[in-house]
Amino acid sequence: MANECNTQWNKIGNASSLRNRKIFPLPKNRSSQTAGHLSEDDTQSSNGASAQFSGRGNFSSKPQSIVLLMLVVGLSFSTRLYKITEPPHVCWDETHFGKMGSYYINRTFFFDVHPPLGKMLIGLAGYMTGYDGTFPFIKPGDKYEHHNYWGMRGFCAVLGSFLPIFAYLIVLELSQSPTAALITATLLIFDTGCITISQYILLDPILMFFIMAAVLSMVKFSQQRYRPFSASWWLWLVLTGVNLAGALGVKFVGLFVILLVGLNTVWDLWRLLGDLSLSLVEFAKHFLARVVGLILLPLFLYVTIFAVHFVVLNKSGPGDGFFSSAFQSRLIGNNLHNASMPEYLAYGSTVTVKNLRIAGGYLHSHWHLYPEGAGARQQQVTAYLHKDYNNLWLVHRQGDNESKSGKSDLVRHGDIIRLEHKETTRNLHSHLHEAPMTKKHFQVTGYGINGTGDTNDLWQVEVCGGRKGDLVKVLRSKVRFLHRATGCVLYSSGKTLPKWGWEQVEVTCSPYLKETPSSQWNIEDHINPKLPNISLSVLKPHFLEILLESHIVMIRGNSGLKPKDNEMNSKPWHWPINYQGLRFSGVNDTEYRVYLLGNPVVWWMNLASLGLYLIMVAVASVALKRGFSLCQKRTDHSHMLMREGGLLLLGWLLHYAPFYTMSRILYYHHYFPAMLFSSMLTGITLDILLKNADLLLRPPYCDWLQRIGQMALLFSVLYSFYLFHPLSYGMTGPLAHEPGSAMAGRKWLDSWEF
Repeated sequence: MANECNTQWNKIGNASSLRNRKIFPLPKNRSSQTAGHLSEDDTQSSNGASAQFSGRGNFSSKPQSIVLLMLVVGLSFSTRLYKITEPPHVCWDETHFGKMGSYYINRTFFFDVHPPLGKMLIGLAGYMTGYDGTFPFIKPGDKYEHHNYWGMRGFCAVLGSFLPIFAYLIVLELSQSPTAALITATLLIFDTGCITISQYILLDPILMFFIMAAVLSMVKFSQQRYRPFSASWWLWLVLTGVNLAGALGVKFVGLFVILLVGLNTVWDLWRLLGDLSLSLVEFAKHFLARVVGLILLPLFLYVTIFAVHFVVLNKSGPGDGFFSSAFQSRLIGNNLHNASMPEYLAYGSTVTVKNLRIAGGYLHSHWHLYPEGAGARQQQVTAYLHKDYNNLWLVHRQGDNESKSGKSDLVRHGDIIRLEHKETTRNLHSHLHEAPMTKKHFQVTGYGINGTGDTNDLWQVEVCGGRKGDLVKVLRSKVRFLHRATGCVLYSSGKTLPKWGWEQVEVTCSPYLKETPSSQWNIEDHINPKLPNISLSVLKPHFLEILLESHIVMIRGNSGLKPKDNEMNSKPWHWPINYQGLRFSGVNDTEYRVYLLGNPVVWWMNLASLGLYLIMVAVASVALKRGFSLCQKRTDHSHMLMREGGLLLLGWLLHYAPFYTMSRILYYHHYFPAMLFSSMLTGITLDILLKNADLLLRPPYCDWLQRIGQMALLFSVLYSFYLFHPLSYGMTGPLAHEPGSAMAGRKWLDSWEF
């Protein structure tokens, strides 16, 4: 055995380059394959389990591995919880997610582009640690003062502390190498970026916790394949499903880990189908178990998250205007909740007009004019997503301010009306000028004064699906407003106006008359003391209706996150090279500064290891394809690189590549889930590289080279952490380019902004 590698390499003509090497025997019955990855000719038993698993070495039970695990746990928690209360003011996106946690405590409805689980857990953590939900979270830099914020930060830090632990366990299961697992844990424990992003009230540590827990559960489930339908098999299957629901329940980025688990499951089932010793009935049991555990259970839990979300947030709040009138009618305190108003639209009424496009907004105007180059210099008309006094309009007959009879006659399909803005007394108006954003549409403005205008102020009411003479029902009728002079239709484009338009939604007059939600409106608020009122309680939607609507609003809100003027927009190619960080707190030398930036040595090592991994896989693939006789150790390493390493590479690609297709604004922190997979792949790649030092030197020199490589790796990571740890734990005083700075000489890239 000691000369096995020499003997085999001699067969391919390399005897002169090889020396006598010591090859340690493998654990008894341990095959070359590892958890969840079988070769084409693996022998499987009739119950669908591979015989290889029955005798796996259980490294996790060894006292040495337990000591290493405790070391990883201690270092991970201590680095994340250190100075958790500093700085004692709002940092970066704490202004959003801390505020949303407060909304849950106060049961106030709000809108966010992400699913609710992460914010619910933040609110729960704050509530359980004594936070009362009264801090306003207005802007970064606001002092917390007497408010109890440490519980929410501590909760996120605890979940972030599990990331190196989960990575250690995943790599240990995949590689059966404590060294590879320890390399991975070291990279993550001492990464300044992972520390920073875990220490604040953010969704990222919660999301990454569920992603890593799902991957760990998937790997553990694969290990149980030799014991199908046992208690432990079901446990890890169910935990995989639970964590998938958790990841998706925090952010839609959780879809990427669902895809990873899904592809792994499809491949697993495909191999089971090819096992002729497995009956179709047994295969059907495997298939149905995975459908229940990985599809139905996560789907049920995900829907349950929203059910709890809707039950808790039952009070009217800042998110009302993003949703339909029917949705708002279920919120306590909303003017539509248990409200009563006239059933049919009438002349002389004061109304709000809401676009039926999800997040289309209320028809709105204000005193500000369109700027030069954006059409006629007349009063702006926009769509506004929030309740506001400037959303109110008066309904008048053609050419009249009041009904001549003194009665409130009802508006009907086909009537020609004039809408007067209540606050400014200008009429809703359109003409042949281009719209400011949608150039093929016409501009909509406010024109005239005190009801006096021109023929371009006239609009014909059209009830969708109605006939001439049909009445306009409040809330229930879908209405279009056709401009009499130009023939276009009132339209909410969904495009966000620049700062001169207060970043509200553009309203145009579209010459394209096809019925779409963007050209359809409904009358929401309706005030007319001359008409009898009816109750609106019958309009409350069912759960599935509000669930669907909330997802449409979130998806459209996500796609609408575009870079604002002068706002930094990070590029995906910036991320793996650690090109630019993100300022969490402070700008000048008098402020407490925190800067999100990965440990340069860790990130650049990960990048180099990706290239090294591809080279090693290519060499191993050629060697195996050409039938080279490799010793058992190198055969094991080759298979591990291609299977276990391939799984981690796929995880990295799935969490990174999709960002190149996204048109929304992107930030540096979006890369961190992919960085976790990259670090795990680095651990396996470098471990295998160092273990093959005997290709260069004979024992004991190859062992010395391996130890020197491991120590150099550890020293470089720790020294880089020592240099850059002030970025995570905070710093004051001179900036990096000034003399006397704690970060003097450490701005290795000009793009770093600390």
